[in-house]
Amino acid sequence: MTSPAGSPPQASFPAESALALLSETRCFGGAHRRYRHHSRQLDCAMVFGVFLPPQALAGDSVPAVYWLSGLTCTDENASQKAGAQRLAAELGLALVLPDTSPRGPEVPGDPDGGWDFGHGAGFYADASAEPWSRHYRMHSYVVEELPALLEAKLPIRSDRRGLTGHSMGGHGALVCGLRHPGRYASVSAFAPIAHPSLCPWGRKAFGHLLGSDPAPWAAWDTCALLETGTTLRGPDGELLPLLVDQGTADPFLAEQLRPHDLETACRAAGQPLELRLQQGYDHSYFFIASFIDDHLRHHARALIG
Repeated sequence: MTSPAGSPPQASFPAESALALLSETRCFGGAHRRYRHHSRQLDCAMVFGVFLPPQALAGDSVPAVYWLSGLTCTDENASQKAGAQRLAAELGLALVLPDTSPRGPEVPGDPDGGWDFGHGAGFYADASAEPWSRHYRMHSYVVEELPALLEAKLPIRSDRRGLTGHSMGGHGALVCGLRHPGRYASVSAFAPIAHPSLCPWGRKAFGHLLGSDPAPWAAWDTCALLETGTTLRGPDGELLPLLVDQGTADPFLAEQLRPHDLETACRAAGQPLELRLQQGYDHSYFFIASFIDDHLRHHARALIG
């Protein structure tokens, strides 16, 4: 079996870093791998996971769905709890699972010792304030550096990328998609932090990473971007549909996540949105595992057809 489009075009970002394979585990005919590399964007060593479906192990180049995890997570939460590998193997999708922040003794964490900023909580922005700007460039890492590295070294296509995530990672997926029209062919999210400029988690993170002036925060806020008329656009300039699942029993629903702000902003911008309020579900990976297949099929329709 060969890739229908032949060899995919190469990514436009240089891949300068070597990959060190930490582990490989067979899974549904494919393989889940963990790698370490030195990130030039984050100026530290980073670990990430990637699931390669059987088609990739057989030599085909396959589309990839990038999963951005939430506060306190590493690359391992989704790989062990989301239950995505079975259907990804069937569909022929790679899964890329980055970490959620820079790591290491040289990387500053929350100055107050909290769990909602710093290590495990990079917020997928590029910091402009000191001391965070040296390391906290998670946006450029997940949008530019990591895909360039993987597309150069693994059988992953550079012309077909999907993007999804949970909570802080859902915020990251939406902002990355909105800021980079044409780079992604599909976008979805689970319980995203939809309006971070107006919630405690977002205000804390942005206050550190971007400074106390809230004006620059709008460039990293999904609702604020939509309010300027920005929408999700695919590789051919097409308007992308957005799938969002949100549990109604999520303890962070009203104060932190604000899904109805997202609904209002999408409606005003003309952004197609399917916001599914799942009755009785919370914020956990039990919720994610219950609906992950719908999201993978959402991505497969755009990435594979």
